[in-house]
Amino acid sequence: MNTNKSFSLNSMMKRVSPVALAVSAVLTSQYALAADNDVQASSQVSSEAKANDDMEVIVVTSDFRRSSLDKMPSSVSIIDQQQIEDEGAQHFEDVLNSIANFNWSGGSSRPKYFQIRGVGEQEEYQGAPNSSVGYIIDDIDMSGLGMVSSMYDLQQVEVLRGPQGTRYGANALAGLIYLKSNDPTDVFEHGAEVSVGDDNLTTFSGFSSGPLTDSGKLLYRVSLQQHQQNGFQNNLYLDRDDTNARDEFTGRAKLRWYATDDLSIDLTMLHADYDNGYDVWTLDNNGENTLTDAPGVDKQRTTGSSLKFTYSGAEQFELVSLTSFAQSETHHNYDGDWANPDYWGGLDCGGEPCQYDYTWDKQGERQTLSQEFRLSSTEAGRIFANSTDWLLGVYGMRLTEDNDTVEDYNGWLDTLTAEYEAVNSAIFGQLDSDLGAGYALSFGLRVERRDSEYSDSAGDEFNPGETMWGGHIALSKALSDDHETYARIARGYKAGGFNMSLPTELSDKKEYDTETLYNYEIGLKSRWLDGDASTNFSVFYMDRRDQQVSASQQNPEEPQKFILYTENAGSSHNYGAELDANWYATSNLKLYASLGWLETAYGDYQYQDKYGGTVDLTGRELAHSPNFTYSAGATYRTDSGWFANLTTSGKSEFYYSDSNESKSESYIIFNARLGYETDVWSAYLWGKNLTDEQYGTRGFYFGNEPDQDWADKQYIRYGDPRQLGLTVNVKFM
Repeated sequence: MNTNKSFSLNSMMKRVSPVALAVSAVLTSQYALAADNDVQASSQVSSEAKANDDMEVIVVTSDFRRSSLDKMPSSVSIIDQQQIEDEGAQHFEDVLNSIANFNWSGGSSRPKYFQIRGVGEQEEYQGAPNSSVGYIIDDIDMSGLGMVSSMYDLQQVEVLRGPQGTRYGANALAGLIYLKSNDPTDVFEHGAEVSVGDDNLTTFSGFSSGPLTDSGKLLYRVSLQQHQQNGFQNNLYLDRDDTNARDEFTGRAKLRWYATDDLSIDLTMLHADYDNGYDVWTLDNNGENTLTDAPGVDKQRTTGSSLKFTYSGAEQFELVSLTSFAQSETHHNYDGDWANPDYWGGLDCGGEPCQYDYTWDKQGERQTLSQEFRLSSTEAGRIFANSTDWLLGVYGMRLTEDNDTVEDYNGWLDTLTAEYEAVNSAIFGQLDSDLGAGYALSFGLRVERRDSEYSDSAGDEFNPGETMWGGHIALSKALSDDHETYARIARGYKAGGFNMSLPTELSDKKEYDTETLYNYEIGLKSRWLDGDASTNFSVFYMDRRDQQVSASQQNPEEPQKFILYTENAGSSHNYGAELDANWYATSNLKLYASLGWLETAYGDYQYQDKYGGTVDLTGRELAHSPNFTYSAGATYRTDSGWFANLTTSGKSEFYYSDSNESKSESYIIFNARLGYETDVWSAYLWGKNLTDEQYGTRGFYFGNEPDQDWADKQYIRYGDPRQLGLTVNVKFM
């Protein structure tokens, strides 16, 4: 690689950031220029990677052994800090559309329900937490609560596709999202950033990092962000433009203590307070003017921490203890009639003014506490003629969640109080062998026990328990210094569960079984043009058995209510491919792209609609599973400090639900950022969704208009419209 490029580490650090600037592609880069703050992590990768000083080794921090991306036999995408900063991402929502074969469900103020390769939840109005996609922030499990996802001072975003049964167990059937914030530094560095924009946007951010003692053995890092905007909705009835507002605070603090030469201790603390409105649904699907008299809220307050001890004093093994805790208070509320008494009173319902006033309110409190111990071999501890690294571990977690749900229909209240507790325990192990001649073999296994209890004020009680297992086996082959291929088989699992508050005719659906998923995958990771270009390519086939499907029926007797339940759909099959690529086209220009192709189909599955008829979904595509996802981008920096970034992303059409035939339309979005960068300060003009594309993120098909005799109709929630703004930041040592 040409080390004189203007994308070199030294020039990038002078112009943009005091941290390592990898300049990697969205989803793709295994390779970039060496970064000072990644030396410690990079020392853990293979000697072949260490030999190339011109290349930074991108490390998958969610992996047991922090493997390098180019050596990990799995489909993994990493969006690093430089990419996040270049695109001006404030929240995970700003980057997720550029991840291949990744989608999300817009049923909340911020994305928190995700789908990887067509697998994942679309909502959670009732029931016990049971995520298909794991979501972890700095080793704190936030699965199902991922809306608290600020991108400020983040080292990287990692997306692992396919079952992660060995490492993460039941919460990672479809894959894993891992957010890794920047670690404390042994030199002082500080920064601040201010953004203003359309929709009354203001964002204030700042960080500070450095040593707390002269010896340099105790380091700290603190980052804070306060984000506010009105939310792009005008409530015409209340004459307000902030009923869908976002008011989001995120604070992180880290301490790293080198207690001895052999013991390091890392403490991470997270506090997030998202006090958002939720007023997005309209009867005419106009997408910007609401009529509600009681606009909803979508709040989450999370306090969490992780404590990690790493002991390396033994000759043959390293010991890691990882403790994490999180407590979240959530409040989701919406005006279910999507209008107001004056509006409905002016319409005719059987010769009389319509009366329709409905609100739904759910307040919850979730607490998780987990502990993991693992032993992993050092170089001296390898087995089988010094060819194989080993790892053994145990894991335990306790999760409790209490929910209070209140429905108010024309003054009639329906309440439900529920309590849930789950205890998980697991043992796991992994072997990684060098077979010689460029071959490597990885084998992992996890056995997990889950016992849970549920009770509610309606009299439902459940206490299921089960033992599950998952794992992987992967064979990789280095074809040359620039090309490595792999084949991988992985088994994932998702615990069975139960349905509450079902009518008598659905009593046979009170409980459902464990889902298992077999993922078969082959891939090729390559460098081209002397390392100036890189590609990651994977092809996969997924066999889902006893697939869990969320179904809903509108109650014909009480149209404002829905009967929600989960059942097993027999089987389904997903297959497709992912391609990530980046290219340093010139010394100043970087190009990058991603492409996802996905085919999904139900096996034998039928369900009953609200009138008792049978709907056959056999062979139909799964919900929120677009056939194509794609993105492309370009970053240009001049030697004099001028900067430009242009990105585009899009999706083909997809079904909104498994319970109806409503579909989205395909769409494409363009974003741009122009600026000037100096050693100390930078300023950027930016625009999101430049063409003001109206695109659906969630859809429902049901009757919600009594004047139309509750006739079924499609209703759509849209993504954010065009937004323009200005960002100024300073960074100094």
